[in-house]
Amino acid sequence: MSIVFVPKKLRGKAKINQEIIQRLLEENDQLIRCITEYMQKGRAVECVQYQQILHRNIVYLATIADASPDSTAPPSEARTPPEGE
Repeated sequence: MSIVFVPKKLRGKAKINQEIIQRLLEENDQLIRCITEYMQKGRAVECVQYQQILHRNIVYLATIADASPDSTAPPSEARTPPEGE
């Protein structure tokens, strides 16, 4: 089961940190490998459950990215130069 699945009573209480994001990315990598393997074997029906989990993980990661401040800018672009520079 995906680590993203959280029972309704616990939703909104989880702390998001880099470790959780990394685990999700690793899980997504494994899901993609499983999906690819099943597709190569012609077992598309078995892929559906993995595709659904992968989709849920990607949407979750996108939601985290949208909610977080823009941390992708390099430090030189992110800071405001002091007055007079």
